[in-house]
Amino acid sequence: MTPPRPPKDGNATPGEKPSAVSIHVPEVSAIAPPAPLTILRKRADFLRAARARRQGTPGMMVQGRKRAPDEDQDKAAGIRVGFTCSKKVGNAVARNRAKRRLREAARLILPQHGRAGWDYVLIGRRADTAKRPFTDLQDDLRRALTKIHS
Repeated sequence: MTPPRPPKDGNATPGEKPSAVSIHVPEVSAIAPPAPLTILRKRADFLRAARARRQGTPGMMVQGRKRAPDEDQDKAAGIRVGFTCSKKVGNAVARNRAKRRLREAARLILPQHGRAGWDYVLIGRRADTAKRPFTDLQDDLRRALTKIHS
């Protein structure tokens, strides 16, 4: 004979553990949404960023430039970011891993520390980008952005 099942509505009988668990989720403040990130796709955008300011960190190289007001007027208000890793970083698996980590760091850091109307290019380093602790990678990006904007 099988034991009786608890009711499906989530109410447990006395002496049984409830089947549903409630989780408290804090509300997100609606102060100001962060500036959306747009991905750089055109080679000309990467070349313009390469001629601008740059800052090296142990985990990456960051290039940044302020866009001209007449340049890409439809996208001039937001933050644009590009990612690149050369074959020096390693094979395709290593390059993709490094770029995934750079993308995630940019997603977390650039809305707060980046500036609207700027283009940023994050360049992966040989062994450091993929193996560096992620918190250190985020700190590297924050430090580089501070230097570029000063």
